[in-house]
Amino acid sequence: MRRLIGLAIAVIVGLLLAGSPGVATAVPAEPGLGIRLVDVPTAEADNPRARSYIVDHVKPGSVIERRVEVSNGTGDRAEVEAYAAAATVTDDGFVGAEGRTGNDLSSWTSVTLDRDDLAPGQVSMAQVAIRVPDDAVRGERYAVVWASVQVPPATPGGVAQVSRVGIRIYLSVGPGGAPKTDFDIASLTAARTQAGIPEIHVTVRNTGERALDLRGSLSLKDGPGGLSAGPFTVPAKTTLAIGGTRDVVIPLDPRLPEGPWSAKVTVASGTDQRSAKATITFPAVANTAAAPVPVAAGLTAGERLALIVGVVVLAVVVGLLLLARRRRRGTT
Repeated sequence: MRRLIGLAIAVIVGLLLAGSPGVATAVPAEPGLGIRLVDVPTAEADNPRARSYIVDHVKPGSVIERRVEVSNGTGDRAEVEAYAAAATVTDDGFVGAEGRTGNDLSSWTSVTLDRDDLAPGQVSMAQVAIRVPDDAVRGERYAVVWASVQVPPATPGGVAQVSRVGIRIYLSVGPGGAPKTDFDIASLTAARTQAGIPEIHVTVRNTGERALDLRGSLSLKDGPGGLSAGPFTVPAKTTLAIGGTRDVVIPLDPRLPEGPWSAKVTVASGTDQRSAKATITFPAVANTAAAPVPVAAGLTAGERLALIVGVVVLAVVVGLLLLARRRRRGTT
């Protein structure tokens, strides 16, 4: 009986602590220091980018707020620091600056941890607020919300190491609605690595006004003997700058025969998606690439809807014209 009473008291105390603001709660955590976005705008609930990163478009003078959860999945107590620092999007993708290097967006961003002293397995909430000045110039900016811990040197006199994890910020500023997201797939190139492993290079062009985080898949069919293979996925964290062109490399199964193959690739950023098809053949020699193959573009979901609406409208118009003609014939 005493054991049951003690267990009940422990459960009640745990529930009270779990509901108290600013108190880190013991939970199973991933190994190492962790961070994840908690708040996602309702309008972006179906957007994979908005579930992982802070992605928004605001007018000058706006304030946006998000909550971020920081977890200590190490085996030691951790003193955690949380802050915002600069980032850029270049040909190398999304790149966070070293240390606390700042830019416009990081200077607008404040990060406040409810608790910075975390025991192993504990978590703490961080409040992120971005205050955009009234005179902010139009454009998209990038930064990272970092959580970091300093690891003491292994030996006296050694060098301390800093371990950090972050959440990207993509913030577009300007009047009116959000700038368009647009891109196309230009070509597919079949290649082999130096180790002889086949791969496909998908050339993607960013023709819109927002940076892209690309994901997607490739499927092969109608191969030798009617073989099919895939889907093979686009590597994670492939970011493409505004106005940029980049080859997205998809590694494939080393057992695949040379071909020819009918390839279909689907690439998406957020909720925007593009598909394309091409016939490809892998080179027989390692460390070589075939000529790029232009693709036959598939319709986007929006284009398919527009086509369906157009066909329906055309059918209605034709039906009305035929009905009017019959009526005229009946009155003559």
